[in-house]
Amino acid sequence: MSRSSGERLFGRDGSTGRTETDTAGTDGRSTARAAVEPIAALVAVVAVGAALGLYVTAIDDATPAPERAVAEATLDRIEPAVTAGGVVVPNRLGGVPRLRYAATVAIRADGETWRIDSGPGAPELNDPFASDRIDTARRTVTVRTAPGRNVRGTLHAAVRR
Repeated sequence: MSRSSGERLFGRDGSTGRTETDTAGTDGRSTARAAVEPIAALVAVVAVGAALGLYVTAIDDATPAPERAVAEATLDRIEPAVTAGGVVVPNRLGGVPRLRYAATVAIRADGETWRIDSGPGAPELNDPFASDRIDTARRTVTVRTAPGRNVRGTLHAAVRR
């Protein structure tokens, strides 16, 4: 607050610290300025902060994932096609419907590998330099390697994004 040359710092009797242009009454309240109680201001700040936090959380949950899990979806589609009675039968890979993306699917069990791919653009399963370009997924399954012989194996998919 600035003072002009016509204002006095003290009242006529010299006892008060108010200027002559102050509009304060005898009860100490000023009509020239508005004031907010500190508790009400703190409650308002907390309410705004909570609302902003809820908004950010809702937006974060609503945004789509930057990368689709296409390899998991491919395994979800392939596994029922190659499974008979809860056991993966590698010979059934030939009857799998056409793959939608450039993909490679392999079954590994007991030292053997059975593999199908979508064509010449299909990714390699173990390409160490393709982590950002290829989505991979694996599942542990029971594999029939011979009639009456079932072993633990891996169903593995690699899909080019």
